[in-house]
Amino acid sequence: MSSVRVLVGTRKGAFVLRSDGKREKWDVSGPHFSGWELYHVKGSPADPNRVYASQCSEWFGQVIQRSDDGGKTWYQPGTPPGEVTAGPGSLPKAASNKFIYDVSAETGAPLTTHQFYDGNQHPWEFKRVWHLEPSLSDPDTVYAGVEDAALFRSTDGGKNWHELAGVRGHGTGPQWQPGAGGMCLHTITLDPSDPQRMFIAISAAGAFRTDDGGKSWKPINRGLRSQYIPDPNAEVGHCVHHVAMHPARPNVLFMQKHWDVMRSDNAGEEWREISGNLPTDFGFVIDVHAHEPETIYVVPIKSDGEHFVHEGKLRVYRSRSGGNEWEALTKGLPQENCYVNVLRDAMAVDSLEKCGVYFGTTGGQVYASADAGDSWAPIVRDLPAVLSVEVQTLA
Repeated sequence: MSSVRVLVGTRKGAFVLRSDGKREKWDVSGPHFSGWELYHVKGSPADPNRVYASQCSEWFGQVIQRSDDGGKTWYQPGTPPGEVTAGPGSLPKAASNKFIYDVSAETGAPLTTHQFYDGNQHPWEFKRVWHLEPSLSDPDTVYAGVEDAALFRSTDGGKNWHELAGVRGHGTGPQWQPGAGGMCLHTITLDPSDPQRMFIAISAAGAFRTDDGGKSWKPINRGLRSQYIPDPNAEVGHCVHHVAMHPARPNVLFMQKHWDVMRSDNAGEEWREISGNLPTDFGFVIDVHAHEPETIYVVPIKSDGEHFVHEGKLRVYRSRSGGNEWEALTKGLPQENCYVNVLRDAMAVDSLEKCGVYFGTTGGQVYASADAGDSWAPIVRDLPAVLSVEVQTLA
């Protein structure tokens, strides 16, 4: 029987939740890296035992952790083999995780947290890794989206990271502005039909696409309108919160913007609004059913000034028509006095026959639905604020 592994990153550690295909009883492991911010934890599609984690601290900086046994034990790539680094209160090894950025066409240098570097006519600061995206085919290749917004790739399992400089070299960087959470490259979506194509999103700059493996990038924001920038129809400057894709239809993209839920049917060349009958079109997360490409999920938030769910009711909204027509999914979710948020990487789906949907809240709950959202139950409660939720479906 298939099983699932839910990987949860929180403000104060990482948790690994395991269940069989029935998804009724859960084993909870953690906290791993107790006391540390785990911005993102994600498994490799190419190796069910490989998991990467972004561990961050204001004091000790940014560290990439890796597990080769499904999250049971962890180490920092670059440390001696077998040296486990996931004990409570363990500190990172200074020699691990070298990020190499492009200073010019000829030179690079090790990048450390809080070091400013030149790019696009103004200084950039390496603060943290927001998002990790493992390759679909190679467990040793993984991409990292960082703050300030830049894109890195490792081909040695997370030990060394080299910048894909075409993102910052695009030339529009001076027009990018930090969102409320910082100027972060937070979304990386790989096209399973074309290894040279990738989509990214930056807050607040917009969405970009490469068709040549990251050498060059094209803004794909036509149709987006943003109220608070000088030109609401500008090529860049839009605050995109998240982008989702169904792997069977890589040209169809769904976007949760600062305001507006959007859809593109031509790989981002043009977007149209699909907010329809949502109670509010502000939110952070958007995801797609594993087997139904026209079934999408969002969690509306009251406003950009009030980052909690609308009317104090935790409701996931589902559209089975690819947008515009939405239904509230509430069974098993609190419907009064609930003031949590669901962040951009805090929802995921499994690929079991009955698609499971999972999300985590800033109140520390992780909810699961084994029936595509019809009913929900908390599988763990009272964690630190949840930053990310990812799922591995295991044979």
